[in-house]
Amino acid sequence: MKKFYLAPLNAYQYISRLLPASCRYYPTCSEYAKWQFELNRVDKALAQTTLRILRCNQLFDGGIDYPIIKYTPPKLLCLVTEFPKIKYWLVPKDEDKYYVIKDYNAY
Repeated sequence: MKKFYLAPLNAYQYISRLLPASCRYYPTCSEYAKWQFELNRVDKALAQTTLRILRCNQLFDGGIDYPIIKYTPPKLLCLVTEFPKIKYWLVPKDEDKYYVIKDYNAY
C-alpha cells in the first residue's frame, strides 16, 4: 500500500529537480512526505503531509521541520551477523516520539 503513495512522490521529485527550488522548509515537502509514508501508517502520513503542505506558504517562516514519528523500541535486541545499513536516525523528542533524520552517507 505504501508503494502506491511513494510512486507519485518519486515521479514528482524527479520532475522537480528540473525546476528551481521553491519549498520554504528543510527537508522539502516531497521529501517530508516520503519519509512519513515510509515510517508511519498511511492515514497518519497523509494527514501530516497535508498539514505540512498547507504550512508551506508566505504566512509561515519556514525553516527546519523534521518529521516526528511515534516509535516504541523493541524490548529485546537480536544478535545479527551483519550490521544493517542505517537509512534514518531517530532523535528523541518526547517519551515515545522521535525526530526522523536521514543518513545521506549511507547511499
